[in-house]
Amino acid sequence: MLALLGFLTVVIFLVLIMTKRVSVTLALIVVPVVAALIGGFAPKMGPMMINGIKNVAPVGVMIMFAILYFGLMLEVGLFEPIVRRLLKIVGGDPLKVVLATAFLTCSVSLDGDGATTFMITISAMLPLYKALNMSRLVLSGTICLAAGVMNIIPWGGPTARAMTVLKADSAAIFNPVIPAMIAGLVWVFFVAWYFGKKERARVGIMDVQQIESPVLSEEESALRRPNLLWFNAVLTAALVVALIQAILPLATLFMIAYAIALIVNFPQPKQQLERITAQGSAIVLVCSMIFAAGIFTGILTGTDMIKEMSKVLVTLIPAPMTHYLPVIVALTSMPFSLIFTPDAYYFGVLPILAQTATAIGIDPLHIGRAAILGQMTTGFPLSPLTASTFILIGMSGVELGEHQRFVFKWAFGSTVVMTVVAVLTGAISFVK
Repeated sequence: MLALLGFLTVVIFLVLIMTKRVSVTLALIVVPVVAALIGGFAPKMGPMMINGIKNVAPVGVMIMFAILYFGLMLEVGLFEPIVRRLLKIVGGDPLKVVLATAFLTCSVSLDGDGATTFMITISAMLPLYKALNMSRLVLSGTICLAAGVMNIIPWGGPTARAMTVLKADSAAIFNPVIPAMIAGLVWVFFVAWYFGKKERARVGIMDVQQIESPVLSEEESALRRPNLLWFNAVLTAALVVALIQAILPLATLFMIAYAIALIVNFPQPKQQLERITAQGSAIVLVCSMIFAAGIFTGILTGTDMIKEMSKVLVTLIPAPMTHYLPVIVALTSMPFSLIFTPDAYYFGVLPILAQTATAIGIDPLHIGRAAILGQMTTGFPLSPLTASTFILIGMSGVELGEHQRFVFKWAFGSTVVMTVVAVLTGAISFVK
């Protein structure tokens, strides 16, 4: 009963947002609340929701001040020289812009943190997409694909969890899938090339001279701080280094950096209030989704729906198909990112799958390798169960349902390509 209720909750939520029947925030709140009431959890529902909100609170604060900080840097013109330089390199060609987006995402993703990757990459590339009138879905989709494959690295969350559960090191879990990961990156750049070709056909190759000096309104010109360009650049570089090194909690780093930037660029209290208010709508939109997602995951976890769903999924595998378990795990891992949080899958589902594999003579390490080919790797940048997804769509300015519809098949394609290569190289196989 609980498992069925859990599956219905997830399916109804996805249908509602992908068909645009209700807003994402509303769906994240109403659907799980109704499910909890139907399941008889009304007396315990409050603490479940609060626990979920508490879990996402640090991320919500981080996102709020990240939007404030990068929004301020855009207003004062920090990224204009970068955009002009990139325009000279790509020559106003959308194809080169999309390929550059994929390359930048892969480079920044080496730190293993999706939130940081999205904030840095979008801040650098969004002005370029605006200047060339390119689709923001192409921006969010390309970043999604590149960051998804790169999240397989051992210091990323999914692989680290798999190693913990299976009591194995990176040599046993990660190293064998390196060829598959390389194939996945080749696929990502192929898709980026395809996206770029379509964008080039849609908007054409623009004359750099026409867009190198955009016309600014009086209000926009008044906000520019060209005399503080180097200060803002050094401050942002220091912030990025601090984020990667995790010198302090990410939320506090953004708060400190924003306070410094606001005081230096706009010393008058009235100016400071105006700049904070200017980002208000973006903050409300993204942060409301973050805290609503806390309610969603809090109820699914607190009611044990996720735990029961994992048990049912294992029992659904027909006996004749059990010898293909690693391939089944690999191919379902990406879609299951829409159903299970990383902790729920790796600490709940993966142990059961590993035990099943051992019982039928399959090395459980193959199950761990199969899982990281999609579960919260290629699947995490479009899952409503991870806060990073809301950073990606919020800063890109796209809707979750549109983003999912646009990129799902391509993200699943990444997993399929990597699965094929993993089977061919022996990273995953059918028997021990």
